[in-house]
Amino acid sequence: MRILIIEDDPAIAANLYDYLEEAGYTPEHVADGPGGLRRAVSGDWSAILLDVALPGMDGFTLCRKLREEARLDTPVLMLTAKETLDDRLAGFARGADDYLVKPFSLKEVGARLGALIKRHRGRVVPGVLRHGDISLDPDTLQVERAGRPVKLPRKCLQMLHMLMAAPGRVLRRADLEAELWGNALPDSDTLRSHMHILRRALVAPGESDPIETVHGIGYRLAPGDAA
Repeated sequence: MRILIIEDDPAIAANLYDYLEEAGYTPEHVADGPGGLRRAVSGDWSAILLDVALPGMDGFTLCRKLREEARLDTPVLMLTAKETLDDRLAGFARGADDYLVKPFSLKEVGARLGALIKRHRGRVVPGVLRHGDISLDPDTLQVERAGRPVKLPRKCLQMLHMLMAAPGRVLRRADLEAELWGNALPDSDTLRSHMHILRRALVAPGESDPIETVHGIGYRLAPGDAA
């Protein structure tokens, strides 16, 4: 399996190259954005490791061009020193499949790459997230349920995106709070209040609640509502 590494830091690129080669992959390295884009569209890759801060063209722009212009659905794992939720949402909005913050473990890179390649089934791009009759377009931030538009406050939109990006996974309360508010953690009722607003916006008369509370732990999308 061939992996394209687009990374301008020579030490990081060398570590990734050596690790992936030892793991049985066939890696190739490009150190700038324009060269990475040309190589990405001209080769047959199992996955792409893409740095955000690249010379010539940033990783966000490169990923958007892969999805919207080249129409490639090759799995993309973004690598960056930026760790805020907004930065991660920016990556997902441009078509990234997963996101790792530097410094990262090489073993985690390998695990995430393996999962992305295993899940990859030639999906259509751009990647609108769907769960049952709910859809969220990361590019336009439009949410619909059963064809009707759903208007959400920013924090609720972020929560829904996190839930839909990890279908079936239980998101812990502490992790949600850290992603949404960073170090300025709210009081114990703030997350619950936002979750109530999100549920009220998503559930019209006669519709089921798509969000399941896992008592003492957190929340997840209800498996029974999956498509």
